[in-house]
This record gives sequence, C-alpha cells and structure tokens, in this order.
Amino acid sequence: MSEPNITWVVGALTVRCALLPTGSVGLAEVRLHHAPVLSSSSPCALVQIGVVTEGHGWPPRRYVDSVVGTRARYVGHSVHDVEGGSALLLRSIDEVTGLDIRTTLTKGEDVDSLRVTSEVRNTGAAAVQLTAVSSATFGVDAPDDRLDRLRLWYAENDGLAENRWRSGTLRQLLPDVSRHEHDPRGCFERTARGGWSTDGSLPMGVLVADDHDAAVAWQVEHNGSWHWQVGERRGAAYVSVLGPTDAEHDWQHTLAPGESTRTVPVTVAFSDRGLEGVAAALTLSRRRFRRRHSDQQSLPVIYNDYMNTLMGDPTSEKLLPLIDSAASVGAEVFCIDAGWYAEGTNWGDGVGVWEPSTWRFPGGLLAVIDHIRDRGMAPGLWLEPEVVWVTSPVAEQLPDGAFFVRRGQRVVESGRFHLDLRHPAARAHLDEVVDRLVATLGIEYFKLDYNINPGPGTDATGPSLGLGLLGHNYALLDWLDGIAARHPQLTLENCASGGMRVDYAMLSRTQLQSTSDQQDYRYYPPIAAAAAMAIAPEQAASWSYPQPDFSDDAIAYTMSTGLLGRLYLSGHLDRLSPAQAALVREGVRVFQQLRPFISGALPFWPLGLPGWEDGWVSHGLRDETQAVVTLWRRRSPDDTVRLPAPWAVGEVELLYPSATDAGAALTDDGSTVEVCIPRELQAVTLRLAPARPS
Repeated sequence: MSEPNITWVVGALTVRCALLPTGSVGLAEVRLHHAPVLSSSSPCALVQIGVVTEGHGWPPRRYVDSVVGTRARYVGHSVHDVEGGSALLLRSIDEVTGLDIRTTLTKGEDVDSLRVTSEVRNTGAAAVQLTAVSSATFGVDAPDDRLDRLRLWYAENDGLAENRWRSGTLRQLLPDVSRHEHDPRGCFERTARGGWSTDGSLPMGVLVADDHDAAVAWQVEHNGSWHWQVGERRGAAYVSVLGPTDAEHDWQHTLAPGESTRTVPVTVAFSDRGLEGVAAALTLSRRRFRRRHSDQQSLPVIYNDYMNTLMGDPTSEKLLPLIDSAASVGAEVFCIDAGWYAEGTNWGDGVGVWEPSTWRFPGGLLAVIDHIRDRGMAPGLWLEPEVVWVTSPVAEQLPDGAFFVRRGQRVVESGRFHLDLRHPAARAHLDEVVDRLVATLGIEYFKLDYNINPGPGTDATGPSLGLGLLGHNYALLDWLDGIAARHPQLTLENCASGGMRVDYAMLSRTQLQSTSDQQDYRYYPPIAAAAAMAIAPEQAASWSYPQPDFSDDAIAYTMSTGLLGRLYLSGHLDRLSPAQAALVREGVRVFQQLRPFISGALPFWPLGLPGWEDGWVSHGLRDETQAVVTLWRRRSPDDTVRLPAPWAVGEVELLYPSATDAGAALTDDGSTVEVCIPRELQAVTLRLAPARPS
C-alpha cells in the first residue's frame, strides 16, 4: 500500500487509521490535545461483517476478526465538510463477496467525539446473506499492557430501577486464561432485544485507564435491538458495537446485487479527564447532533396528572382543580395523561382511536384544554402511538400488514397489537391522529409512551424478524421527522414505561425523556442523579410528586429530583396546605432561575456515580462560573458528608429549601464542602462559586 497510515486532524482530535497487513483499515490511535486517549498496537478492522457463506472468524461468539471484515481491502478515503462539523469517509471492498463498505466518521464542532456509521452495498453478481455488521470495532491498549489497569463502566437499566452504573477492571470481568495459539473465546457483553432499547442495560459503555486520565465511551444511537462487547485480543482489549445481529436478534439481511444496508449510528467519545470528562464529551455530542428546538433553552415546567395522582382516570371534575393548583405553583405545561380517550373504566379502552371520552368530560375535552390555556399553560396529551388495543375498532379497520405479524398471525402483547410503521396505512393513521389533535384541540405537547416490548420483530416482509423490527425502528424515526416538519413548535416527550427506550435515535428527535415510572420518592434519587450519564441534563425529566400527607422534608426531597434536570411535577397539589404549596412554588422558582445554566452545564458526581442502596447520593452541574449540587441523605447513620469540589470554592449558597436546618461550610483550602443534613430522607441543593484569583 502506498499509505501505511491515514491521519485526520480535526479540532482537538487527531485520528490515525492504520492499514492492516490483510489490507483492511482499523482505528490505531486517537489523540486529544496531542495526548493519546486511545491507542491500539494491534488494530482490528473497523467494520466487522458476518456472512453466512464465510463464517464468523474466531470464535463465533465474538464480533472481531471476522473473515469478511478482515479481508476487505482499503481502496481510498476522503475528508469533507458536513453540517456542524467535518467527516472522514473510508472505503473498502471485499472482492470475494463484492461488498463495498463505506464508513463515515463525523466530528462535530467543539465536541471530542466521533459519530460512526457505515453503508454496505453489494456490488457483486450474487446475493450476499449478512448476519451482522458492526457499527464500530476497535482495539484499546491497557497501561503497561495490563488489563487490570483498564476499568469498564456499564449500566443496568430496569423498570423502576434505571441508571444503575457498575464497574470492574477488565481482568475482573475477563478471566486470565492460558493463551496458546489463539485468543480467549469469551467476552463481556450487553444486549437489548426488541423494541425497548434500554430494557436491561443502557446502550453505553466506558473504558477508563486506572490513572483516571484517558477514557473512551461508546453510545449506540438506535431505538431497537443492539449488542456491544468488550473482550481480550492479543493481550489488549477490543470493543465491538453493533445494531441487531443474527445470533442475538434473529436479524439477517440478504443483499441482492445493487442493494445496500446501513449500520445504526454509534458515538465514540474521548477524554483526558476520566469518567466525568467523557460524560461531558457525550453531553456535548448529544447537544450537537439533536434537532434544534426552542424547548432546549426554555425548559418549561411540566405538570402531568398521572404519577401517584389520577393514574389514568382523568375527568373534568378531577382535572380542573389540578389545573388551577399547577398554574399557581408555576407550571407552564399541563399534560393530561392516559385515560382521556377511554369510555370505560379501563384506561386501555380507546387506545388506537384517540377520540376524547364523552362521559369523562361532560362539557367536552376542549373546555378542559381551554381552561389549561386560560391559566397560562400549554396543553398536552398522552399518546401510545405504536400500539392499538385488541378491542379497538382501529384493529379491524387497518389491514394485517399494518401490524407486526409472525407466521401470519398478529403479535399480541399486554392486550395490544403493534403497528408496523413501514405500512402506509399505519403511517397515515398516526399522521391523522396527531394532525387532528393539534388542529381541533390546539395540543402543544405530546407525551409519547411505549408500554410493550413486541419481542424480536415481525416477518411481515421477510423471514428475518430482526430485519422487520429494524425497518419499523427506522420508520418510527421517519414518522417523528414528519411531525417535526409539519408542527415545528410541537414538544415531544419520549417515554417507554419510564426509561425503557432511552436512546439518542429517539432523543435526537424528542425534546425530553421520562427517566422512570418509580412511584416511591425515596427510591428516585439514584435514578435522577445518574440520568445525566445517558441523557443531556435538560432532557432528563424526573418526577416530583409532593402529596398532602408529606412532611416538609419529604416535599423538598421529591422536589429535588427534578431541580438539575427537567422539573416534572405531579401529585395532588390541589390538596396541599398553603405552606406546602409555598415550598413547591419555591422549588419551581429555583428551577426556573437555574434554567439558563442547566441548558449549557456539564454533569459531575461529587460522591461518584450512585449505587442503588447508597446512603448519600449527589449530582452536580457546572460551568465556568458556578457549580450547583443536589445532595440527598437517604438511609445513613452519618449526618455529615464531605463533597470534593470541581475547583477551589470561594462561596457556598444554599438554594433549596431556604428554610432548613441543614448547613454547609468550606474547608480552609476551598477544595471540599462539608454538608450536614441532620435527618434521613432530607435533601438540599447548593450553589458553589469558584474562588476569585487574588
């Protein structure tokens, strides 16, 4: 080859790709501010491809060193400008199968990350049956060639228990086996199956060197099935990140001559400041690559009537006092949740038709909507667009092809059929619903929920269930793009039984994310505190649901869950005493004052990422001018904790609640803040100002 290396310098990043002895191309090094943050002394092919007639390579469980990926020959590259950044295009061809692989690495302005996608086209004369195509695969050298000096961070994610980050050294996760002629067969892996992209795990991982400097993170940006793995290869580590695969998700794609497929996007972020540095890099990347919307700066306070309040049983009689009380504490959006369409007592009745109930609203739903608007709030409604209740008339009106099917039968899950948005009748149905509700009711906000996981997919258009699901996933994103084009001011919330679809395929198109359906305020702090690892803070909506039987400590505790993200109110505000309502109103006012800061600040965790049972939980946001930290004392016998500060602190201010017996004081050098919270289940939010240089 005429070029042994390809070096691309863009912004603070220097990316070096190496041509391997086999002729393929791999990622060899990334430097940030001229210091290496990723190095691979033995690079692997950047794109791994499984083909039925070629096998997997060694061994089949691992997505590295694939036959076709390793064999594909580099034929050229180019650099070009794209909106908001620059892109490197790498092209390789496998002459045996005729697969033409075009991989694009996109670097956004002012972000230390690469967004990686590939298009694979069949230029040969025969069909090629794909079983997997990696979005990105790369090697990572450990300091001093010791895998116990690389720490992997990953997150378990279950309903009501989201964002549970854990870590281990690679040597703890990957056993030290006696290596002879080949690498180990195993790996550490995480997988999501079906329509819930974060059911079980978040689509992320982070590798941090034990000197806490160099860090690399990956984020799968897909609203369906995915897989990533970390393994040992030639004494170093490798990372392989994929969308759906044959082995994990029943995904196969037969490419006829001239046909192509594309990989799901993955963002790979880099930092020379360890875990929190790479969290900042991901936050900036999320902000760079999402659709622009006024909500991202205005961050209106939302009240939703569901959680621990009406629970899917709204009526005019119940809603009107809630609307008045929500407006009185400062809410700016009022979202009517599930049940507004239900003629029966079951909130599922009417799902799919989406016509306002007559008996629930004797004067009509529009009268309630007008009352919301008269009280100075934007009206919102709950929708579960991708499903139709099995008893709904829409289930009979739409053809079988508009639904997920398997072997000729419609898929049923939790009493629902699942729409296939590749079908024009399904798409037309949902477009009519949204356009009608906007036109007739003036809806400005939709909470888009998704309460079922339809499993591996549909074989409506072919034998591969996973390929059918992938097609629907892409069609759903296209549908969201269509809504934005027709209704650019409409605000969309992403929800899936809380946090079961937290991914940046959805969050690049929707404005905020419900972090959980957790109903117990005592369990919410670790969910809310860790949310900023996966979600830009201004998109992370955590429930705050004060109740009339709550103490002042409990009200401040639940209000604190939303102060450093998106304040998302519920609860029987109409039954609060004047003093309780004042405490809620104070929290809303503090959040409103912090909004300009939140939309541009970066996350940090003074006590580290929280464990599910931790007695103390902290979460902070910072910029160059200030840091704001929320601290919860849960079940801990200690009433005092020390918070390491991000820089030397000159001043500490208690923001919320203003009337508290908690206290905070600086250590002499300003590097630590000592906080005393005298009772369990008590929380405070502090502002830290940096010390002024003398």
